Amino acid sequence: MSKPSSREELIEYCLRQLGHPVLEINVDDDQLSDRLDDALQYFQERHFDGIERCFLKHKLLPAEKEIITKQPKYTTGMADEGITSAVIEEAQNFIPLPDTIIGVNSVFKSDANTISSGMFNVKYQIFLNDLYNFGSLDLLNYAMTKTYLEDISRIITPDVQLRFNKKQHRLYLDIDWQMVDTNSYLIMDCYRIVDPEQFTSVYNDYWIKRYLTSTIKKQWGQNLIKFNGVQLPGGISFNGRQIFDDAIREIEEIEKQLKDEYELPPLGLLG
Repeated sequence: MSKPSSREELIEYCLRQLGHPVLEINVDDDQLSDRLDDALQYFQERHFDGIERCFLKHKLLPAEKEIITKQPKYTTGMADEGITSAVIEEAQNFIPLPDTIIGVNSVFKSDANTISSGMFNVKYQIFLNDLYNFGSLDLLNYAMTKTYLEDISRIITPDVQLRFNKKQHRLYLDIDWQMVDTNSYLIMDCYRIVDPEQFTSVYNDYWIKRYLTSTIKKQWGQNLIKFNGVQLPGGISFNGRQIFDDAIREIEEIEKQLKDEYELPPLGLLG
């Protein structure tokens, strides 16, 4: 099938590109599955079509807030040599995130200061008093005032400082959790991988088809390297080294194309 929509169809497509069923591709089924998993992981980590921007909400429950705000315990004792030793327990001041999240841009503030929110915030008052007549408002002065007020708001209530590592799946927020109301929602601006089982068009991506074909070719050559030069009936001999070297060159070209044309800037995924 020229437009694969499943794992099996994509693998069959790549095998046909390598000559199957005319040629026997000496690659095990488990090896094919591993190469596909590796290709999908590389696609999801580097290709801009492999991820999507999403906004997640997390409700801070009373029991969770109690755990987060619990102060770590410090246990101090005297060792045999007379040296003071301390056992430190880290507080659980993090929010667990799904495994599909690979990056967090920011967490939206939920403050109630009169500069940025509420009926009596400055923005609302400006519109209430000065916008009854569109011609009476100086847009340049309004834009400068807005910039000034945003600077004040940023100083009074600075942006949320966060730490995130996709291997831990934990979002650490360096904030005063006592100021966060129970049962309130935290809105997170995140990057999430595109699940190919849900969005099957991923299997038909042109870059993935080329990349997986080359990685299977590399595996094929690697399997045949130890039989290099062995004569078969009819005078045919294996040349696994040539297949392997050709695959390496193809993979380098495909990965370079990804970096030059499809890769997202790395700073866009840092918290």
